[in-house]
Amino acid sequence: MTKPRITICICTYDRYDLLPKAIASAQGQSLARSTYRILVIDNSPDHGQAAVFGSRYHALPLFEYRVEKTPGLANARNVGARECGTEFIAYLDDDAIASAEWLGNLLHGFDDFGTEVDIVGGRVDPIWESPRPDWLGDQLLSFVSAVDWGGDIRLAKADEWFAGTNIAFRTTAIIVAGGFDTRLGRVGAGATLLSNEETVLMRHLRSQGKLAVYVPQASVRHLVERRRITQAWFRKRASWQAVSDFIADPDGSHRAALRGWDIAMSYFFELPPRERTIRGLHFDTDSPALFKRQLDVLWHYTVMSLSGFDGVARIEQSDPAA
Repeated sequence: MTKPRITICICTYDRYDLLPKAIASAQGQSLARSTYRILVIDNSPDHGQAAVFGSRYHALPLFEYRVEKTPGLANARNVGARECGTEFIAYLDDDAIASAEWLGNLLHGFDDFGTEVDIVGGRVDPIWESPRPDWLGDQLLSFVSAVDWGGDIRLAKADEWFAGTNIAFRTTAIIVAGGFDTRLGRVGAGATLLSNEETVLMRHLRSQGKLAVYVPQASVRHLVERRRITQAWFRKRASWQAVSDFIADPDGSHRAALRGWDIAMSYFFELPPRERTIRGLHFDTDSPALFKRQLDVLWHYTVMSLSGFDGVARIEQSDPAA
C-alpha cells in the first residue's frame, strides 16, 4: 500500500458552520486518496461538542479528528506537525476552500526544486461575504490573507511571504526549528489578532539556507467575513500586527518605526484641522490612500508605544522644523 506523502492539517476553533466545506475541499483533491492524510485539530472550548462533531469522520480512511485542549493556533499547528507522520504537511484554514489541484501543485513545488526546499505556498483569493468597499486598496489585502505574487511556479523572492491558510512545510523542518512560536498566532475567538507565527518560521528556515517556492496554481479561496470589512477592524488588525512584529523582533521593529517616525508625524500636519488630533488615528475616510497612511501611522505609533517612545526625542531635536 502506498504510504501517504503529505498531510492536510486543518486547525479549527468553533467554526462548525464553515469547517465542513474546508474538509470537503480536502477530501476532493485530485491526488489519489491513498497519497495524503487529513488531520483536523479542533481547538474549540467545548471539548465534548468537538468530540461529537468529529465522530462523524471517524470511519473515514486516512482521516484523523483530534481534539486539542491546549489553546492557540500556533500550538495546534505544532501538534499537527508532530502527529502527521508524513514527509510534508500543508495547512488550510477552517474558513478556506482548496482547489482540487491544490495539494498536487504544492507537492510539485517540493519535487521540482530539490531537497533544499522546506516551504511551499500558493495563491489565496478572497471570498467576500459582503462587497469589497472602495476604501480597501490592494495594499491592504494582506490583512485578510490575500496572496497573489504573480508569475508561474518559481523560487520565492526574499520579500515574498505566504499566508498561513495556504502554506506547506517539510515536516522535519518544523520539528528541528522548534515549531511555530506559541507567543504568536491567534488564541480563541479572535479578541486579539496576534499573527506572524508562520512568517517567523519561514524567515528562520530561509536564514538557514533553505528555499521557499511559490506555486500560484496551488490556490485556495479564503473567507473574508462581513465583520472584518470595516475600517475599525482594519485599524485593530494594523495595531495587532505591530504587536506581533514587536514580539517577533523588538529591535528590528523599533528601528523601522524610528526610521519612519517623521513621515508618520507629517501625516497629522497634512490632515484637515478637525482631524489633527487623536482623531487622526481613528476617523473614517473614503480615500484608500489616506486610509493606508492612517494604518501605517497606527503601526508606527503602536510600536513606539511598546518601545516607550525611546529615541523620539533625538529625532525631534535633530529636526530643524521641530
